[in-house]
Amino acid sequence: MSVLRAIASEFQKTFTTRMWWLLAILLVAYVAFLAGGLGTFLGWASENPDAAASAGNTQIPPGEFLAPLIYSFASSVGFVFPVLLGALAVTGEFRHKTLTPTFLAQPNRSLVLGAKFASQLVMGAGLGVIAFITSVGLGAAALSAFGLGTGLDDSDTWALIARGVLAMALWATIGVGLGSLVPNQVATIVIVIAFTQFLEPVLRLAASLNSVTANIGQFLPGAASDALVGASFYSLAAVGPGQSLEWWQGGLVLLAIGVIATVIGGATTWRRDVT
Repeated sequence: MSVLRAIASEFQKTFTTRMWWLLAILLVAYVAFLAGGLGTFLGWASENPDAAASAGNTQIPPGEFLAPLIYSFASSVGFVFPVLLGALAVTGEFRHKTLTPTFLAQPNRSLVLGAKFASQLVMGAGLGVIAFITSVGLGAAALSAFGLGTGLDDSDTWALIARGVLAMALWATIGVGLGSLVPNQVATIVIVIAFTQFLEPVLRLAASLNSVTANIGQFLPGAASDALVGASFYSLAAVGPGQSLEWWQGGLVLLAIGVIATVIGGATTWRRDVT
């Protein structure tokens, strides 16, 4: 019962702050802009290929691939939000000095960190549901406006959405691991944004230049996430031979990153004196 109480306590901590719904609002706005905008543009480009080609766009995916590409924006760009939520769930305790009463109430520090891991896994899945409702809703509306198939009658589309929600959940656990490794909240936010928005996209682009580096690049967390989901706009940016893990392998890579980072953080920073 102490495990359930610890998890319930972590949910209470999350829901009694404004951070979770602020991140949810930003997630919706970000995904809505990209999924709705790209859906509209690709719909127009599919109906006007000559105009699209003259504008410099010569790589419009076939119609049956448009819907998965647009829907996957929820995870391929939205994953940064569950990472931040998971990281802030840990670093916020250090910043606001709430770890002391937490450890007084529950001296088993591993149990506390494990409860954070479990609760943020669920919170990440919740953000995933919100993100995919946004991308599917606006993306399908844009495709329908141009008479293109939405894929919503295809079981593969719903499987992609389910895997995307799982990916978002696993990203939140990576945030917990990062937060336990780097307890400074500002430093953690900088690391998350710098890596996810700048460093990893560059590494993935560079890795796609040849087959040797592509085999290595597929184990980057973003690449593993896209493999788990099964679609990503990054596939359009690849300039060399594409390499991708199987969906279940991508999921295992994400899970391993989250677990390993959390275990290392729990054995080091989490054990230090917090007073």
